[in-house]
Amino acid sequence: MNSPFKLPEDSWLKAWRQDFHQHPETAFEEHRTSARIVSLLEEWGYETTRMAGTGVVAYLDGALGEGKTIGLRADIDALDVSEQTRLDYASSTPGKMHACGHDGHTTMLLGAAWTLKQQPDFTGRVVFIFQPAEENEGGGRVMVEEGLFERFPMDAVYGLHNWPGLPVGEAAVHDTAVMAAFDIFTLTLTGKGCHAAMPHLGTDAVLASCQLVSQLQGLVSRETPPDKSAVLSVTSIHGGDTFNVIPEQVELRGTLRCFDMALKAHLEARFKQAIDALAEFHGLTVALDYRRCYPATINTPAHAQRCAATLEDLLGAERVHRDLAPSMASEDFSFLLEQRPGAYIWMGNGMQSAALHSPHYDFNDDLLPLGVRYWVTLVRGLLD
Repeated sequence: MNSPFKLPEDSWLKAWRQDFHQHPETAFEEHRTSARIVSLLEEWGYETTRMAGTGVVAYLDGALGEGKTIGLRADIDALDVSEQTRLDYASSTPGKMHACGHDGHTTMLLGAAWTLKQQPDFTGRVVFIFQPAEENEGGGRVMVEEGLFERFPMDAVYGLHNWPGLPVGEAAVHDTAVMAAFDIFTLTLTGKGCHAAMPHLGTDAVLASCQLVSQLQGLVSRETPPDKSAVLSVTSIHGGDTFNVIPEQVELRGTLRCFDMALKAHLEARFKQAIDALAEFHGLTVALDYRRCYPATINTPAHAQRCAATLEDLLGAERVHRDLAPSMASEDFSFLLEQRPGAYIWMGNGMQSAALHSPHYDFNDDLLPLGVRYWVTLVRGLLD
């Protein structure tokens, strides 16, 4: 695919990406990663600012005068996953891996920063946001709290993610909901332990926990409107350590996800009511740690449509999907979209790609130049 822009050599992009992949760092520990980002940006003449500990922000003013300011964001962190790809550039850090493609996202944004620096013939300003700690720790929230939009005022902000199962050269854009809100909970049920042969002498937290897991599914199947989506999953149950003792305590953990924030508030309230009612019925005490982690990632329709038009020009209209279902996974780019309009899109990582967060996953290097072209084309279209 030819480009009207002078782009980085594909070999440069692959080298940057594979270097990031080989040296994964998890939330707020991305010291080598951010140092490498800063080194490249400053080599190209950018001034850089550190935020959220290991985050990096840089900006470029267009040569054609004042105008709008837009932000482009890439996540830079890895996961606590043990890599099983056996690639030449596989993780050199035991137990940590770029299993979600943030190494590729970082590389594509660096490629866009290099390209735009060579050809800054646009109005306004582009802000490049290299954000730490997307996975579970809310680095996007921290950047917002540290004054990202006050220190670098922006009219809109944009993000992207690779998407396994979608061919390279195809993309998906949602007008509104893209990724779900994400809450987590840890619930401890405390009863009275006893001999398994004499359950009448105790208060059985295991029985109560089993009933609760089944009962909670009614919140989704009977209290969630059919035209809305929600998932409530109990993902772990821990209690007891032998055959003949009914344990005193059982701990349950899980998640609640949905797109509609009013629905989420309703489900959270009913979830707590169900726990209290169960505890009273069984004579248990409860301790609930409920954490609201990420809000839903909701695109601004006009900005999503502009991204779709850019992708259609770049890839062809038939290769840009407007009808893919949103994902129940979550994304802390949502914190940025709560503050500014913008859009978050998916770009195909290939039909043969392992799933995100799989120990067999690898970012598809064929996507790198497409991602760079997308960012540059979007910038030039918005700031023409």
